[in-house]
Amino acid sequence: MKFCEKIQYGILLGFCRAVGSLPKSFLYGGFLGFLYFLLYRVTGYRRSVVRDNLKRSFPERSEQERRLIERRFYRHLAEIFIDTISMTVISEEELRKRITYDGLDEHRRQTDGHSWISAMAHYGSWEYAMSYQIYTTQQVVGVYKPLHNAAFERFYKRNRTRFGLEPVAMKRLLKYIVRNCVNQGKPISLGMIADQNPKLDEDRFWFRFLNQPTLFYHGMGKIAVKFGMPVYFMHIEKLGVARYRARFEMIYDGREAIGPNEVLGRYVARLDAMIRRTPELWMWSHRRWKHTPSPEELREYELRNAITR
Repeated sequence: MKFCEKIQYGILLGFCRAVGSLPKSFLYGGFLGFLYFLLYRVTGYRRSVVRDNLKRSFPERSEQERRLIERRFYRHLAEIFIDTISMTVISEEELRKRITYDGLDEHRRQTDGHSWISAMAHYGSWEYAMSYQIYTTQQVVGVYKPLHNAAFERFYKRNRTRFGLEPVAMKRLLKYIVRNCVNQGKPISLGMIADQNPKLDEDRFWFRFLNQPTLFYHGMGKIAVKFGMPVYFMHIEKLGVARYRARFEMIYDGREAIGPNEVLGRYVARLDAMIRRTPELWMWSHRRWKHTPSPEELREYELRNAITR
């Protein structure tokens, strides 16, 4: 890091530590209300993006219904900011109170001694979900795309490695798996957040997601099939302020003779259903649909979805 970036990182970490040490009742009470007001009413942070995404995703809902989801989303977004700040100082004991897992003993029995993929999304509090290391003896590996800002990159890495998670950049993932899982036989829990907007490439496949053709990162399906890694979709349910319950559902057993796109399609279907149940918990401020299919791709997509409905 450059000197100015070290200063920026020090200020950021110091501020978050100071704020994160304040009483939880204040952080998720008055401070939460202030952040919501700032994000939604004062700055209107990406409000046009949020509204466009909601309109495209829920054309069957009234304007009033979409505005309600919008307001709830911004309140949840303010809570996510506080979650991120809290992760600088939170204890393992407190973290265990904030996110619990149903069926954890059975899931451990299924995955003990084997590498597997945790199929996640920007839904609920993914900062809490990425701390699954506190519930397992397996090495948890978080796949990430490095940030351009070195200070924020170091800040998020520090937060996410406090409880033992090992971050691996997307471009290094294949080498990491070959070296550790294939050559050394080391079982890992591979956390992959696959709901962001990928770059256009030749190997693209359009999924029906929230009423529209959508691209997804295809690495999860390819890695699962290539290395025979079972895939478990992480369902998230919000129980209250800063409190979540999660459970894992196997969507691919690592042996079934299917292609990468089918594995990914199962992930997409479950993510779509989870978002529709509680839409405000997804990250609507992302520019998720920047890409559109070509006329030929659109015809193929419409034919495929007309057949499968």
